[in-house]
Amino acid sequence: MPRVENEEEKKEDPNVVLEEYGDLDIQDPERVQSVDELSNMYQNFKMACSKLRWAIGKLGEPDKPKSKKGKKPVQPDLPVKKKSEGRGIRAQASPRTDFQVRTTLRGHFGKIYAMQWASKRTGTSGTDNSDHNLVSASQDGNLMIWSGTTSNKKSLISLRSSWVMTCAYAPNRDRVACGGLDNMCSIYSTKNSDFSGQSIPLMELQEHEGYLSCCRFIDNNSILTSSGDSTILLWDLNAKTTQRQFLDHSGDVMSISINPTDPHVFVSGSCDTTAKIFDTRQEKATGTFMGHWADINAVQWFPDGLAFVSGSDDSSMILFDRRAYKQMNIYKDDFAICGITSCSFSKNGKYLFAGYDSAPNAMVWNTLDAVITQKLEGLSARVSCVGVQCDGQALCTGSWDNLLRIWA
Repeated sequence: MPRVENEEEKKEDPNVVLEEYGDLDIQDPERVQSVDELSNMYQNFKMACSKLRWAIGKLGEPDKPKSKKGKKPVQPDLPVKKKSEGRGIRAQASPRTDFQVRTTLRGHFGKIYAMQWASKRTGTSGTDNSDHNLVSASQDGNLMIWSGTTSNKKSLISLRSSWVMTCAYAPNRDRVACGGLDNMCSIYSTKNSDFSGQSIPLMELQEHEGYLSCCRFIDNNSILTSSGDSTILLWDLNAKTTQRQFLDHSGDVMSISINPTDPHVFVSGSCDTTAKIFDTRQEKATGTFMGHWADINAVQWFPDGLAFVSGSDDSSMILFDRRAYKQMNIYKDDFAICGITSCSFSKNGKYLFAGYDSAPNAMVWNTLDAVITQKLEGLSARVSCVGVQCDGQALCTGSWDNLLRIWA
């Protein structure tokens, strides 16, 4: 909604406001002695930013043409730009989407932190029932494997630690992986899991010195893990040892994504505000991409494997092209002032789905035009994960309201 002026603002002169608040004298927060003083400083800064935003907006408005008494004002002979959601007037020409909740998956009793659909089996055509399976991880201490079509629970895996932050589904679908504040990646079998008692992991991969933020299977015998210790590790699951370490990041590595066309290539996003492309056959990064000014929480490859998107705490997503080695588009809404938690492309790449820390919680963007085509309704809590089914037939969102929702 547009910001409404109050009576005091209507009487104020924008130029006076700019002079008064233009040079903010902000005290160093580390020198503040009390919580009340810090709160007052924050409120003053917030008010000053609001005043400056109003003044700049007023000064940017075109002058209204004067009219003679008793006559209507003469309208300027200029195209009128209507304010719209997204990045500008192009949003009017972009068709809106109408994704609706088709199924709600109920069963977790804690905040959902991660989910992943089953990947497409190599060398197969058509769709089998397990193509619609997905795994979810929750802070109730359980992994659950679901059927996205029937909403039935296929299996439940009870974890040793409830502080889980990530999960992954193996390509052959007989294993799942997870990890979190226990600093290790645990691999479980999906064949022997049932709904009774604590599950026993097939293996526990312990090498990281910080929390496990993300894990992704490259194939059935190897997996990548990223951590708060700023490293990414490539594991050989048969030998249960690390094959290679990737040490180029200088901050917590929050997300990794495997290239859909070349499994040797992956992209990572970090709290050092950079995204880096790696090749598993060499230790050093093959490319570094900058553009964000805050932590990068999520990265995801474009379906053709030639570009990727990164989502950050600076409330924006950026599309980078690995061939041009530069930013191609930015996705930012003035009314969504919160961090991006996750992102995913539609099957053909036309749409970009994003999860947010707070309202609007989840939105759909047109990838080419960088305009919002839909705000997903009915979400009242942080959306921590989004993912598109391997055939592109459905979208899943996982939220802090303990629910998974299937959209189509």
